[in-house]
Amino acid sequence: MGIEDKLAIISCSAFFHCNRIKIMNKSDNYLISSQKENDRCSPWSWIPTLYFAEGLPYVVVMMVAVVMYMEMGMADTEIALYTSWLGLPWVIKPLWSPFVDLIKTKRWWILSMQSLLGAAFAGVAFTVNTIFWFQGTMFFFFLMAFSSATHDIAADGFYMLDLDSHEQSWFVGIRNTFYRIAVIFGQGVLVWLAGQLQYVFPNSKAFTWSLIFFGLSAMFVALWLYHRFAMPRPIDRTNEGLTIRNVLRGLWQMLSSFFNKVPVKQVVVVLLFLLLYRLPEAMLTKMATTFLLRPIEDGGLGLTKEAFGFSYGTVGLIGLLLGGIFGGMLASRDGLKRWLWPFVCAITLPDIVYVYLSYVQPDNLLLISICLFIEQFGYGLGFTALTLYMLYYSMGDFKTSHYAICTGLSYLGLMLPGMVSGWIKDAVGYRHFFIIVMILCVITFAVTAFIKIDPEFGKKQL
Repeated sequence: MGIEDKLAIISCSAFFHCNRIKIMNKSDNYLISSQKENDRCSPWSWIPTLYFAEGLPYVVVMMVAVVMYMEMGMADTEIALYTSWLGLPWVIKPLWSPFVDLIKTKRWWILSMQSLLGAAFAGVAFTVNTIFWFQGTMFFFFLMAFSSATHDIAADGFYMLDLDSHEQSWFVGIRNTFYRIAVIFGQGVLVWLAGQLQYVFPNSKAFTWSLIFFGLSAMFVALWLYHRFAMPRPIDRTNEGLTIRNVLRGLWQMLSSFFNKVPVKQVVVVLLFLLLYRLPEAMLTKMATTFLLRPIEDGGLGLTKEAFGFSYGTVGLIGLLLGGIFGGMLASRDGLKRWLWPFVCAITLPDIVYVYLSYVQPDNLLLISICLFIEQFGYGLGFTALTLYMLYYSMGDFKTSHYAICTGLSYLGLMLPGMVSGWIKDAVGYRHFFIIVMILCVITFAVTAFIKIDPEFGKKQL
């Protein structure tokens, strides 16, 4: 619910980089140089830490911030609205990604953004314990979000610049693994650590969160220092003859081709599918966290932060990853069309566990963890359909750029409903809110019914 977007986007999020040769060839046939130094550093020395640094700010902004604001006394309406806005930079980052390619080098952008992220973490730490804590932390969370989104662009571009095609294939699993480790560290370890610190400093929640963010700031300063020496210095492509006008021309060609792939009516169907396929999950994204942590008398489950870090931040995430792996295996064997409707059922029907949990309000952590594992496994399974459909629609010219547009639209479909989810929950309570989520599953089935997929797409070729 939010994190899986990054796990899917991570291999394709360099909006301009993979297609820059196509774009510039279509405009003025500029040449790009990607020669490397002979004394090249081993990819093992920088890929694990670089993608850990890519994943951690995202999970802090999108998940840890929700927990922190809840503990600071904010209502769910406010939490859902404001933290959903924090996701905007990852939706619109394709708009400035060409300029990351145009100005300076990828290495320069990576190091600059890591230093800026360290400053943003420190900014949250300094302001969370002040009278203007909300305005201050939101400002630095937005700075963190824009810096992280820019870091993503540069990191993925650097990955493709320094590694040849064989090395890119070999290390894609390594980079995704360390991204996931960052997610577990954020959702599990950081939330657990905040709970432990509050035992040491009782009645000082703001102070304990400031300690967490000071630690994150120190971590990013250390990553910045390490990458200054550990990251190689590939000879980046030359900017000679490359102008903003040429870049904008290529962008226009790419955008127009995206909307001209199919007839207008089918384009509308595609847009509705991308925006609404995950509507139930978009409503759950923020409220699942607050539901698990809110006290019993407020309709929640009253989990401690340690229990939350284990059940949702670790067990749930494992279920999500396993569901994604299993879904990919099924689709690669029989094709997407064969498994489309089972995937739709998987991403919607397991949401009923929240209806069960809200009515029963069990205190058994094992039972809660099993329910979260089932829901997240189903979500990982069902998300396979969306990922593969985005790949299917993106085939042809500018496929990586078109995939980036698809993921941006899909994430917009998460962000907008997420903004109002807290207001709806505060109006009706958790029990009725989760029933509304189940009713919204009908929309997922409806938008799926109209899409067209080649029966052979995704199927293993004999």
